[in-house]
Amino acid sequence: MAATAISVDNVPSINPATGNVVGYFEKTQPASLQQIVGRARVAQAVWARVPMRERCARLRDLRDRIMSSREALADAVVVESGKPRVEALFADIFVSADTSHFFAKNGKHLLRPERVPHHSIAAKAKSGTLTYEPLGVIGVISSWNYPLAIPLSQIIPAVAAGNAVICKTSEFTPHCGALIEKLFADAGFPLDLVIIVQGGGEVGQALIDADPDKIFFTGSVATGRRVAEACAKRLIPTVLELGGKDAMLVLADADLDVAASAAVWGSYTNCGQVCLSVERLFVEQSVSDEFAARCVAKTKKLRVGPGNDPNTDVGPMIRPQHVQRMVDLIEDAVSRGARVLCGGHPRVDLGPNFFEPTVITNVDSTMKLFQEETFGPILAIQTVATSEEAIRRANDSPFALSASVWTRDSAHGQAIARRLRAGAVMVNDAISYFAIAEAPHGGCGASGWGRTHGRAGLLEMVQTKYIDVDRLPRSEKPWWYRYGADLERAADAFLQFEYSGSIANRLRHARAALKTMFRNHGLK
Repeated sequence: MAATAISVDNVPSINPATGNVVGYFEKTQPASLQQIVGRARVAQAVWARVPMRERCARLRDLRDRIMSSREALADAVVVESGKPRVEALFADIFVSADTSHFFAKNGKHLLRPERVPHHSIAAKAKSGTLTYEPLGVIGVISSWNYPLAIPLSQIIPAVAAGNAVICKTSEFTPHCGALIEKLFADAGFPLDLVIIVQGGGEVGQALIDADPDKIFFTGSVATGRRVAEACAKRLIPTVLELGGKDAMLVLADADLDVAASAAVWGSYTNCGQVCLSVERLFVEQSVSDEFAARCVAKTKKLRVGPGNDPNTDVGPMIRPQHVQRMVDLIEDAVSRGARVLCGGHPRVDLGPNFFEPTVITNVDSTMKLFQEETFGPILAIQTVATSEEAIRRANDSPFALSASVWTRDSAHGQAIARRLRAGAVMVNDAISYFAIAEAPHGGCGASGWGRTHGRAGLLEMVQTKYIDVDRLPRSEKPWWYRYGADLERAADAFLQFEYSGSIANRLRHARAALKTMFRNHGLK
């Protein structure tokens, strides 16, 4: 069973649709993290010896538990994050269940020892193998916007690889955190293997101070810097996912109706509170007005409301300060020449955290709306003359998480994708790669470093070990002591035999090179 951490005080669970407190959860005492990590280390030492087949069986049980409790899980996601229930099912429940399914099915194959072929003649008498060993105790500091999908997509491969996990879920979504703990308990995972801790930044800092073997952090750039600095002082490796400023490039030959639907969904899903949100749209001039008009028409048809209403398309933002940030970003853009085509105002009639989906044009790179991560329901369009200008402007950002290209010419779209600075680029789709279990997720620059998801993410959870077996164990090696002028000449001949280019020149040095292999070391 997963374990409940030693806790004091309370973390409130607040429904962003109403602003009401719907429950309280015990806050983990920061001073208890050293003891919690110690318990996890004991559990991990046992778990690491469990055969991979059995670990995968537990992951199948976890998948089944996710499915059997999906109604309760979706309820908790809707109440704490505010997103519509359909988004909770697609983005949180599906991603969580599919991650369990993928690693249950493929974990053994993905971590199978690999033979390392040796190209050099000097190493031909050796047999090399790569093995993958668990790191130990992994700390996960997660976010609130996908309170199941984000932490579970990191916890699941971590335990598949033989690690224990201590996860600090967001203080905005404590109920979802408690349910994660229950899922692992109900699926029969060992006591103390997966421990959820509750609280704010002080709990995250205490987790780092307790010296886990690696930290996975998802959150803001500012907090990510503090996490990186704290971990660097202790030489704790990190994977950081710090958000994005994702570009959408709409070329003149794109299917504008489909692209507009994608822009609307990509900008407003989860009320725009998505690290992969479409936040910068670059549209070729010849179709820019028509594209903007289609976006406005589609945006005006969206229904804003609480996530538990089946008719809701766009739910609330998470807290009032996030609503105010949208107001500030729009005011800054308008003062610099931007034009709001629809939306742009808080919906106080619905509750404290609602904001209208907004289409804004005449945006340029001097505006905060294009410089800073928006994390809200604003669709911002910048007109460009050509696709070359779109590429240049898309790459002009400190963020580099993901992007999308929209064109009827798939080959041209792929060529542009290769030129965009991003961890992932989709051609004629947006965001959804996050739900593809095999696809790695992560970026560079202000978007962080490292990867989660897929094999690349799994390899972040292990220590890669190289094992070398010599197949001539009774032979002294040519490069061992003692040295001398003869060995110098033989070593130079060996270098020329290996790398001097022409076959004739290499053969000329072959005999001398062999002296490195069969010589008297003079130490007997």
